[in-house]
Amino acid sequence: MDDIILEMQDITKEFPGVRALDRVSFQVKRGEIHCLVGENGAGKSTLMKVLSGVYPYNSYTGSIFYNGEEQRFKGIADSEQKGIAIIYQELALIPELTVYENIFFGHEIMKGRTIDWNETIVQARDMLQKVKLDVDPSIKVKELGVGKQQLVEIAKALSKNVQLLILDEPTAALNEDDSENLLQLIRELSERGVTCIMISHKLKEITAIADTITVLRDGATICSLDCHENQVSEAEIIKHMVGREMDHIYPRRNKHEFGEVQLELKDWTVFDPKKDREILHKCSIQVRKGEIVGIQGLMGAGRTELAMSIFGNSTGYRITGGEMYLGGERRYFRNPRAAIQAGLAYVTEDRKGNGLFLIQDIQYNMSIANLESLCEGVVINENEEIKVANEFKDSMNIKASSIKQKVGNLSGGNQQKVQLAKWMFVKPKVLILDEPTRGIDVGAKYEIYTLMNQLVESGMSIIMISSELPEILGMSDRLYVMSEGTITGELNAEEANEEMIMAMAVSS
Repeated sequence: MDDIILEMQDITKEFPGVRALDRVSFQVKRGEIHCLVGENGAGKSTLMKVLSGVYPYNSYTGSIFYNGEEQRFKGIADSEQKGIAIIYQELALIPELTVYENIFFGHEIMKGRTIDWNETIVQARDMLQKVKLDVDPSIKVKELGVGKQQLVEIAKALSKNVQLLILDEPTAALNEDDSENLLQLIRELSERGVTCIMISHKLKEITAIADTITVLRDGATICSLDCHENQVSEAEIIKHMVGREMDHIYPRRNKHEFGEVQLELKDWTVFDPKKDREILHKCSIQVRKGEIVGIQGLMGAGRTELAMSIFGNSTGYRITGGEMYLGGERRYFRNPRAAIQAGLAYVTEDRKGNGLFLIQDIQYNMSIANLESLCEGVVINENEEIKVANEFKDSMNIKASSIKQKVGNLSGGNQQKVQLAKWMFVKPKVLILDEPTRGIDVGAKYEIYTLMNQLVESGMSIIMISSELPEILGMSDRLYVMSEGTITGELNAEEANEEMIMAMAVSS
């Protein structure tokens, strides 16, 4: 373990108007699991992109030593030849290709001038066995769940004789079982001699798996913690990440009385023509003014389907039974536009795919859902649009050079704040938050929790869907548990605990 496989010295990387890395030094021992943590925008992913050659030599300053030799990678191909592989949160698989085609894509097994498909399938099975994934290698990747796709990515890395595996938020989109399976695989890879660098915001996972933890803050190295010398607590990591003590992960909310029922579903039943089956069955919920209502359940329980069917049903579901009331008035929305006009807003769990226009700037993304309010006749008042965007940027502490910065260049936490600002500008009565803190750091989470508290104190109603049990318990006033498309329980926050929720989540 004392053998150093990687050392990065004084790495500095700048973008226009921003110094993303400021003389960062980073050292990794051979065969260890080294976790890299920090707030969104701290420089974690940027540092790994420097290492893997995404940002080539001469686009940064500083030195990289790998296996005792200085490296000057000009691209990903250079780092892969040395046995370095990186797996991003957004998986780089081709859905329409088979598992075996994906595993060897870009480094095909050749027989003369043609691809040897028989040997490809044989070796693909061997790689799948190494990651303990029991699937037919000829199946298309799109037919696998996210957890299994993640394992295919790792199999792809192993097929390149990887020595150093970098995993960027590997469990962000996984349920609890898939996350634990992946963490166990990472442990086994480490035991086999594969060095792993893992970026994660899930501190519980970090403390369970890490040999060493390095903390970055504002583009600089703060410290490295040896988990074998001393037990490292979540509180200690948070203190180094944010530069201060955080007594409460979930901020206290001022006591206030709930108002009348703002949204109510009665026996809400939904059929999905694509799946040719009923996906929601007689779901009944109430959300009062000024209340945060949590929706919990295992993956596939129907939580997102419930939200989408309420919010204008853009997915083509058929509402086959039940009623919806908004502000006491019976309603049904044929499209999201009608839902928005009535006072509903939905913050999607997939901010990059469905929530934001990544190639557009902050200003564009913030105003797009409520352009009518900025129009004078048929012309957009750009001065007012700029004013609104700057106000939200400041009030929500969005870290960006200006409102003209492209959203795709922001960190995950700041992207989520832009998505929230977009819907706050609509001024909804009911705000549906689907996995509002997925893939963001503890500091950004705290800011979003604080904002949620402020919104309900001002009279807004919030429905929060979350896979994280502590988050549901920490933020909800009341919660519903779903299983297989039905509501299996309702609990007040004071009486609820993780065991009760899980018991309801697995019942049907």
